[in-house]
Amino acid sequence: MRKVENLKSHLRPGHLYRRSELEKWSRSVDRELAELVSAEVLVKIRHGLYECPKHSRFGLLPASPDKLVKTFLKDDDYLLTSPNDYNALGFGTTQLYNYQVVYNHKRHGRFELGGQIFEFHMKSRFPKKAFPEFLLVELVNNLDRLAEDRKAILAQVRAKMPEMCSKRLRTAVKRFSKVATRKFFEEALGNAL
Repeated sequence: MRKVENLKSHLRPGHLYRRSELEKWSRSVDRELAELVSAEVLVKIRHGLYECPKHSRFGLLPASPDKLVKTFLKDDDYLLTSPNDYNALGFGTTQLYNYQVVYNHKRHGRFELGGQIFEFHMKSRFPKKAFPEFLLVELVNNLDRLAEDRKAILAQVRAKMPEMCSKRLRTAVKRFSKVATRKFFEEALGNAL
């Protein structure tokens, strides 16, 4: 059996691999990885990160954002969101964004993984799952990055606040807001948080 076939036998479609994981099955991992990439058995996502793609009748299927982020971080303590999630709040925001935001404890910066763009933000605290009150706070936190009319969005946030669970909103403001965001909510809520 050729050495590259030994490495290939350990690969599973739909899985992502770090170079360090594949070293145990090969003595010349870089050469064999180059062969597998040129044969389209593997796709190089980033330096040291490879995907064994699933095939469909339409071509190669991209890796899920969760798998990409989990493998890239070597950790599952993160929150994956998108500015598009703010649309779920019902503000009628019209812009669509082609990147996702990853709140985590390890990385900061903008990275392309598997043809998808991710903005990694190191935060000391973030929830395990996004909830409406958290999204409302994050909308105000990130308003300067959005292509929406700032004054119109803030007016809609004020109108939306009575529909939210006030206890969860106050907790989200305390735990996840920037200083300017906290001031906005304190003023909008009419008392100190």
